[in-house]
Amino acid sequence: MTTLVEEVLDEQLQETQPRAEDGEEKNFASQLPKPKGYKLLIALPEIEETTEGGIIKSVQTQHEENISTIVGWVMAMGPDAYMNFSRFPSGPYCKVGDWVLFRAFSGTRIKIHGKEFRLINDDTVEAVVEDPRGVERA
Repeated sequence: MTTLVEEVLDEQLQETQPRAEDGEEKNFASQLPKPKGYKLLIALPEIEETTEGGIIKSVQTQHEENISTIVGWVMAMGPDAYMNFSRFPSGPYCKVGDWVLFRAFSGTRIKIHGKEFRLINDDTVEAVVEDPRGVERA
């Protein structure tokens, strides 16, 4: 599953990268932030535009679902994440490539080329899930 997410993110970011006039790609520095300290960089899943019954959701509804999401994919970890052994005696709660559950509305929200990401604290992770499909806030 992580391979699919990586491919989708790469594809989305490639589509928005400027090209030289001759059609060749230009090389640009990564615009994804590198987490510092105890932060985790989380990619959020795409929000469905329609309900299960096929009704198109309003832009406001989609926005509210996006900002209140509780599931994300761990893209990167800061160097200090889970390093405090007195706080995390059993070790890290997750690793890069895991789908995790976290508190709604948590973290710093950022958008890069229309794709939303979050920077969350390491202790915000509440669970790891194998398959995030169907996970939604109650």
